[in-house]
Amino acid sequence: MIYFVLKFLHIIGATVLLGTGAGIAFFMLVAHRSGNATTVGAVARIVVIADFVFTTTAVIIQPITGVALAWNIGYSLWERWIFWSIVLYLFTGAFWLPVVWMQMEMRNIATEAAAKGEPLPARYHRLFWTWFYFGFPAFAAVLGIIWLMITRPV
Repeated sequence: MIYFVLKFLHIIGATVLLGTGAGIAFFMLVAHRSGNATTVGAVARIVVIADFVFTTTAVIIQPITGVALAWNIGYSLWERWIFWSIVLYLFTGAFWLPVVWMQMEMRNIATEAAAKGEPLPARYHRLFWTWFYFGFPAFAAVLGIIWLMITRPV
């Protein structure tokens, strides 16, 4: 029974990471394309909350349930597919942490521009495009982790 609970939580965590990441990217991109500081500020505020509530929870749950599953089944963390999953997980985190900071900065910049009735400044646009490009390797790594979890190549 514990195996199925751990597996369920691990799969839900992976789903949340993938789904929240894709959803956040979509909503931030649509808000950005509006060019409206008020819209960007409002969407970025929600995105930051979603990242803290959903993504952070999943980020914490994944290694706990992953290690518990490996231990429960009798896998070594040094098995190739588990090792590379961990490497990709850390790689994803190296992109995710700065992205969270960028989202908070974009929120603050957009909110300030909206309050002053000004357009989004150049700093916002630089942050947005850095944020945008950081998403590709992180998202690809999450897909890679899911692929490794499904196929468990030797």
